[in-house]
Amino acid sequence: MRVLDLTDDLAFNGARLLVGLGADVVRVERPRSPALSRAEALHWHAGKRVVSAPVSPAALDRLAEQADVVMESGPFGELRGVRTDSGAVTSRWPRAVHVVVTPFGTTGPRRDWRADDLVAAAAGGMAWLGGKPGGPPKPPPREQATQLAGAHAAIAALLGLIARDRMGQGQLIDVSAQEAVAATLETGAIAWIHAGRYPSRTGGVYEHVAHRVFRAADGHVAGGYSGSDRMWTDLLAWMAESGEAEDLTEEKWSDPVFRWRGREHVDEVVARFVARRSAASLAEQGRARALPWAEVSTAAGLTGNPQLAERGFFARVLGAGLPEDGVTDVGFPFAALPRPVRLTEPRPAPAEAPWRSERPRGRRDGARGPGARPLDGLRVLDLTWVLAGPYATKTLAEHGADIIKIESRHRRDPTRFAPSMRLRPDAGIDDGGYFVNFNRGKRGVALNLRTEPGLEVLRRLAAECDVVIENFSPGVLARWGLSYDRLAELRPGVILVSMAGVGQSGPWRNAVTFADTLAAMSGLTSETADPGEGPEGLTFGLGDMVAANSAVLAVLDLVAAGRGGHVDLSQLEAMAASMGPAVLEAELGERRTVTRPNRHPRMVPHGVYPVRGDDRWIALAVPGDEEWRRLAAHAGLPRPASADLEERRRHEDEIDAALAAWCSARDGEALAAELQGLGVAAAVVATGRDLVETDEHLAARGFYPVLEHPLIGPVRHEGIVVRMSGTPGALTAPAPLLGEHTDRVLKDLLDLDDEELARLRDAGALE
Repeated sequence: MRVLDLTDDLAFNGARLLVGLGADVVRVERPRSPALSRAEALHWHAGKRVVSAPVSPAALDRLAEQADVVMESGPFGELRGVRTDSGAVTSRWPRAVHVVVTPFGTTGPRRDWRADDLVAAAAGGMAWLGGKPGGPPKPPPREQATQLAGAHAAIAALLGLIARDRMGQGQLIDVSAQEAVAATLETGAIAWIHAGRYPSRTGGVYEHVAHRVFRAADGHVAGGYSGSDRMWTDLLAWMAESGEAEDLTEEKWSDPVFRWRGREHVDEVVARFVARRSAASLAEQGRARALPWAEVSTAAGLTGNPQLAERGFFARVLGAGLPEDGVTDVGFPFAALPRPVRLTEPRPAPAEAPWRSERPRGRRDGARGPGARPLDGLRVLDLTWVLAGPYATKTLAEHGADIIKIESRHRRDPTRFAPSMRLRPDAGIDDGGYFVNFNRGKRGVALNLRTEPGLEVLRRLAAECDVVIENFSPGVLARWGLSYDRLAELRPGVILVSMAGVGQSGPWRNAVTFADTLAAMSGLTSETADPGEGPEGLTFGLGDMVAANSAVLAVLDLVAAGRGGHVDLSQLEAMAASMGPAVLEAELGERRTVTRPNRHPRMVPHGVYPVRGDDRWIALAVPGDEEWRRLAAHAGLPRPASADLEERRRHEDEIDAALAAWCSARDGEALAAELQGLGVAAAVVATGRDLVETDEHLAARGFYPVLEHPLIGPVRHEGIVVRMSGTPGALTAPAPLLGEHTDRVLKDLLDLDDEELARLRDAGALE
C-alpha cells in the first residue's frame, strides 16, 4: 500500500499507524512546517521516506497518481488537494483514496476555523472533563485529541481501499478532529441526551464507575470496585484479611445501590487501606486476585514493564547519531508487523522516485461486488461488552457490517444492568443511554453460554461469521471449543480479534483491567498531575476507545488484504502506543519545558481562560509571531507586539494573567469567532450540553442523528466520524432489546424451525 503523507500534527498519528501496518509511506514536507524535536521527528516519521525540497503542484499530482492513499491534514484553506468548485468539495486526485483531516471538517460554518490539539479537545468536549472543580479545564496529556483524529484517518484509509476494491474508484473522505473527539467522551454528551445533565470536572473521580487514583505509601495506584459483584466482594475480602475493612463488612454495603450512594465513605476506607501499602505490592496483589488495580507508571519507567517487554511491544528506531542498536520507542497497537519492529529514521528521497515498492497496491481481486457501504456483506460475531469491544463493533456496523451481538441475562453487561450506567434513573436494561448509544445498528441474540446447547448454537453461529471479536479473559474461547484454530476450521479465512486487557500472552496475561488501570500502566495517568501534586487520572474511558479504534483498524487491515488471522490486541499496548514520543524523550534526554497544564513548548500564549458566565472557558493557541502581534494589538495586551517566542515565554505568566482578565468579560462564542478571524486557533470549552444543543457547526453537519427506539422513542446518538463521499456510512437501527433478534437470526442463519427454538428455550439456552 503506497501512502502519500501530506499531514501536519492533526494527523501525524494516522500516517504512523499505516507505517505500523507495513505501508510504503512517502512524506512531502509541508511549507513552513514547525521544527520538531528529535524525539518527535523519530516517533512520528520513522519508517517513512521524506521529500523535503519544494514540490510543484505538477510533481505533487504525479505522486498522488502513484499512491493508493493520500492522507492530508491541516486548516481547510491550506489543503493542497481539495477543490471547491460550485460550493462542492472534491479531490484533485479522484483515483486515490484521499483522506482529509481538518479541525472542523470540510463543510459547515466553521470549516475554515483552526485548531491544535488543545483547541480540538476543547471544541470536542474532552477538555471539559479534565481538571479540578473550579479550576480551568484541561485535556488528557500527549495530544490525545489529534491522535484520535489520526486513528480515524487510518481507519478511513482502509475503508476507502476496501470500497475501491468493490467499486473500482477512489473517493474523498472527510475526518473532523472535533467530531473524532466528540465521539470519544463516553458519557460526556450522551448523559445530556438521556438525562439532561452532563459530567463535569471532578479532579479524577469517575462519575459512573467507582474508580479513581489513590495515593499509596510510595506512589499512586489506579483501581476501584465497579463491574461484577466479585470486584467488590474480593476487594472487601482482601481488606478484611488484614482487619482494615472497618464497617464495610456490614450487610448494608453488599447492596450495590446503597454502596454507590455511600461511595464517598467507601472511598475513604479504601484510601486508608491503600495508603499503608506500596504501589507495586498493591498492583501485584491486585493481579493475583484478578482485581482491577495498577501502579501508576511514568513514561521513563514504561520500558521496565515486564508485560510489554515480554511481548516485544517496543520498537527500535535506527539512525544517524544514535546508538548502533537504535533507541526505544513505543510500538504499535497490534502486531501487524513482526515484533520487535525496527524502523529507520525518516530518510530523504527524490520527488521523482521516492517509493520503496515497485507499484501501488491497486485494486484487489475477489471483491464481493459493489455495495452502498464498504463492509456490506461482512458478518461479525460480537462477544464483547462494556465499551472497548462494543465501540469497535458499532463502528463496523456504521460502515455496513452485520453485527450479531451475543448477550444473556446470565452474563450481565454492566452497561445494561448497572444502575449507574443507565444514565437515566428510570431506565431499565433495554433503554439505558450507555448501552443504547454504543450498540446501535446491531442485532441482539440471547444465548446462555452456561449451557451446552447455548454453546453449540454459538459454535454454529461462528461458522457463519467472517469476523469474531471478543474481550474475554485469555483461554475462555478455547474452553468453549472456539480457539482460533477451531474457528478457522469452521470458517476458513475467519478473522478473530481478541481484546484482552494486556494480551493473550505474557506474565500479566490474566490481569483484570479497566480503562483507568490501562491509563495508569501506560504512563498517561502520571502526566495528569499538576505541578507539585499527585496524578488525577482521567474520568472517561479513553483507553477503551483507543483500543476500539485499534481493533477496527486490525479488522480492516485483514479485510483489505483478503485474508484471515488472529489479532492478539492488548488494550494496554494500544494505550501505550498513544504516549507519543514520551519514551523517546526520556531515552534521548529531552524534556518538555512546559510547567503548567495547557501550556505548549512552541506556542505562547497557549491555554484555557475564563469567559463571561458561570464556569465558562475558552481555549486558544497562538502559533507564531504574526498571530501574536495581531492578538496583542486587538486585546491591548501589555507586552510589546513585536515580542518573539522566547520573549513571550519569559513573560508567559504576565501574558496569561492579562488574557484571563480580557477574556473574562467577553462572551465565549463571539470571542472564539473574533480570534479565529485573527488567525488564532480558539474555541469554547464545550460541555455535553453545548455539543448536543448549541453547537451550530455540529448541527449543520448532522453529527447527532436521531433514531427511533422502541422504548425511548426518537433519541439522538453520537454520529459517524469517517465521512465517505462515495460510500457513506449510516446509522440504520437503534440498539437491540435483550434477545430481540434471537429467533430471526437463528432461523435465517442456522435454518432452525419453531420446534427447535422451543427445545432450546426449554433447555434454558436462549435467555
